[in-house]
Amino acid sequence: MTGTDASHDHHVPASGRPLVALLSGAGISTDSGIPDYRGPNGLWRRDPEAEKLVTYDAYMNDPEIRRRSWRMRQESPAFRARPNAAHEAVVRLERSGTPVRVITQNVDGLHQLAGMPERKVLELHGTVRAVVCTRCHARSSMRRALARVAAGEPDPPCLVCGGILKSATVMFGERLDPQVLGTALGVAKAAEFFLAVGTTLQVQPAASLAGVAAEHGARLIIVNAEPTPYDELAAEVIREPIGSALPRLLAGLAGSA
Repeated sequence: MTGTDASHDHHVPASGRPLVALLSGAGISTDSGIPDYRGPNGLWRRDPEAEKLVTYDAYMNDPEIRRRSWRMRQESPAFRARPNAAHEAVVRLERSGTPVRVITQNVDGLHQLAGMPERKVLELHGTVRAVVCTRCHARSSMRRALARVAAGEPDPPCLVCGGILKSATVMFGERLDPQVLGTALGVAKAAEFFLAVGTTLQVQPAASLAGVAAEHGARLIIVNAEPTPYDELAAEVIREPIGSALPRLLAGLAGSA
């Protein structure tokens, strides 16, 4: 994503219609069969050994951790998952002509798989569908890397420079892409509606976007099973299942817009 045109594109749309921003977390993908690894009962909290598999220093310094990470990727439910009713409702809203931007904490790519245009999805924590070389930064497809693992390379090196490959996700100990985060901030400031869906709003800096949006006059709507630190700023808090609550909510927004 290039700086100038991307940030311009993500600001208030020329149509004059209100911008709807959606911050999505793990809860939007659980109906697709993807567990919430980061949540209070998630794998990364329960199993420190599992957390090492997604921790940058451990991954870079220990070939055995890398081999285990590749095995974990082979079994990842993300590659079998299909978009669910919530992802599809977001696409319907976008296709109705309402300006929509998705800011997601998820790495599963399900918003795009459901039909959201790439340029309208900001992936704060990267994507599991690509791999990146830690030395030369060449990007390639995860599918191709996993095919190499299946063919007998337990820790496939970069085909360009021989460097260590990792998934194109933000691991523990890595910083978020400042450009993606900057664009997300611009969206939060410009949005008239800011929906936080399936996120506990506890992982920073993603969570702070809800506060920024509310400060800039957005109507903040939180759809999440558990209370969040931002509930008191919200105009509306919805505790119902996301798969039914979000389609209803977005249909209402499309009508009012």
